[in-house]
Amino acid sequence: MSPATTPTPAQAPTPAPAPTPARFSLNQETIRQWSLPELVTGCAEAGVGAVGLWRDPVRGFGVRETAKLVTDAGLRVSSLCRGGFFTAADPAGRAEALEDNRRAVEEAAELSAGTLVLVSGGLPPGDRDLVAARGRIADILGELAPWASAHGVRLGIEPLHPMFASDRCVVSTLGQALDIAEQFPADQVGVVADSYHLWWDERLPADLRRAGEGGRIVSVQVADWMTPLPEGVLLGRGQLGDGSIDLRGFRELADGAGYRGPVEVEIFHPGLWVRDGEEVLREVIERYRAHVE
Repeated sequence: MSPATTPTPAQAPTPAPAPTPARFSLNQETIRQWSLPELVTGCAEAGVGAVGLWRDPVRGFGVRETAKLVTDAGLRVSSLCRGGFFTAADPAGRAEALEDNRRAVEEAAELSAGTLVLVSGGLPPGDRDLVAARGRIADILGELAPWASAHGVRLGIEPLHPMFASDRCVVSTLGQALDIAEQFPADQVGVVADSYHLWWDERLPADLRRAGEGGRIVSVQVADWMTPLPEGVLLGRGQLGDGSIDLRGFRELADGAGYRGPVEVEIFHPGLWVRDGEEVLREVIERYRAHVE
């Protein structure tokens, strides 16, 4: 009688990776080390459906060429960043800002990006009048908003954290952004809600409801808040889940206000930019599932 043999168990199949969340969008700056072709290829291979783009690298590659690259890969552009910087007090500065923003609108239209993100601008040198600076934003939008509408582009005013009010953005809360946006039709001007800039504000739930009731939420972006703040806080956004923000709660507030669009991960952090791009993308998607979805 031949000796008994132990059957070899069948090897378990490797589980298929979970699909990328349908609303996930990758902002280009999160993996800045990737060229545009690398970004588009990497996102398409990972099942990412949308990307947020920035004007400088798009113009460097070519606006028309970028549009074709994105379309051929089956992606869409969730937003183009950025226009704005409207707060110059002199006529020449105002005219320059308006002309640059008209070009930004044309670029967004070429990319089929429904949203052009606006960073409004800080105080001009020697100026201390925040109210007047915000008024100048509305003045320029009076000319820019109809131009954007005619090109099929919606403008999104993004409030930035108050620490940026002096040099980058005099619009610091969602309420202030709405005060400006509501001077224009909702299909022309809305607001951008970014967790990094707004998570601290006790009026955020009420302001998101106000934005939603008016149909004003044009984009939602997420990154985490890290402490202690690094030197050069602009580049200190944290990886999802590494900081202090209830990111899922933030997303749920936006959803509760009626937002159903892409949720764009926009992280500026040199620590991510020195790593392998594919590795960063996998990690960001995993963190999105764990902390945002």
